[in-house]
Amino acid sequence: MAAPSDLAFDPWDPAFVADPYPAYAELRKQGRVRYFEPTDQWLVAHHADVSALLRDRRLGRTYLHRFSHEEFGRTPPPPEHEPFHTLNDHGMLDLEPPDHTRIRRLVSKAFTPRTVERLRPYVRTLADELVAGLVEAGGGDLLRDVAEPLPVAVIAEMLGIPESDRAPLRPWSADICGMYELNPSEEAAAKAVRASAEFSDYLRDLIAERRKNPGDDLISGLIAAHDEGDRLTEQEMISTCVLLLNAGHEATVNSTVNGWWALFRNPDQLAALRADHSLVPTAVEELMRYDTPLQLFERWVLDEIEIDGRVIPRGAEIAMLFGSANHDPAVFADPSRLDLTRRDNPHISFSAGIHYCIGAPLARIELAASMTALLERAPTLRPAAEPVRKPNFVIRGLEGLAVELG
Repeated sequence: MAAPSDLAFDPWDPAFVADPYPAYAELRKQGRVRYFEPTDQWLVAHHADVSALLRDRRLGRTYLHRFSHEEFGRTPPPPEHEPFHTLNDHGMLDLEPPDHTRIRRLVSKAFTPRTVERLRPYVRTLADELVAGLVEAGGGDLLRDVAEPLPVAVIAEMLGIPESDRAPLRPWSADICGMYELNPSEEAAAKAVRASAEFSDYLRDLIAERRKNPGDDLISGLIAAHDEGDRLTEQEMISTCVLLLNAGHEATVNSTVNGWWALFRNPDQLAALRADHSLVPTAVEELMRYDTPLQLFERWVLDEIEIDGRVIPRGAEIAMLFGSANHDPAVFADPSRLDLTRRDNPHISFSAGIHYCIGAPLARIELAASMTALLERAPTLRPAAEPVRKPNFVIRGLEGLAVELG
């Protein structure tokens, strides 16, 4: 599968995946919207358009609240993929009002500023412990030893998943997220289906246990809300928990390793950060902008729209390029330069509109905690080898990041 000859966008080209940002610059020069035949999508690459479309109610994450597959001109997913779609389609990220509103209202109670702020000491302590282990070993894999266990532990703790049950969470999540890539293979689909079924079975048993023995956790809270009249089906509960775990750590894991690899490749910025830890908050935002963990976000056109004189019909799919929007020179001065002091930074790495990331405040706390712990406890940290980038385009990350102490 290849891009049209005049289009720089080619998500299956390893060279593009390694560094898509020059291609985005070319794509932005070619206009505000381009049709991409290999995925049957309309690519939107400019910050102003992406930002506006994320808030446009003529677009939706699903169309099934208004149309059948046939009415919308789409082919239903194959029956063998049903476990994945049942799980995915009942999570609030892939729902529209009123179901989205109802579920988000319930979940948001666990992500109020006060609730999230109470987690700060726990997150900082855990980050310190993980980094201390890395230092004691003289180095290791930053992804495996720090970036991954921190957010997985935090969201699992919030959900009330026992520590002894957490080992399969990350593999399940990785396999499910494989279906979010463009035109996933049958092998990727089979892995996603299997992980969806296994994760769902596990959560169904855990929910049953929490019904008998409620605790001070989010699953117990959702059960209590259901019993008090805020209706949440068991499938919605399962899908919500999976979404929170997947979204609650994927972006944080990838932002951490993408960010540190960017710092290692920009030694002047790393030196400035090491000299002044007060830069951590703006550094977190800039690193999320500079190498965006979620490169593309899709929306269905529910009602005909027009972009730059081009009519996009109902039934079409829009692919909003977050990575391109975050490098748009119309919004960011010198966007290809990493600038940890950048103050005017309206990146859209957490999306926008009704689907704005509900866990964004927690993700910022986690990213700041691990960065601060590494700056304080491993001030001579350096890469031990050139990392291998994951072949994925949509969810951007590294296979690992080997580090050592200088």
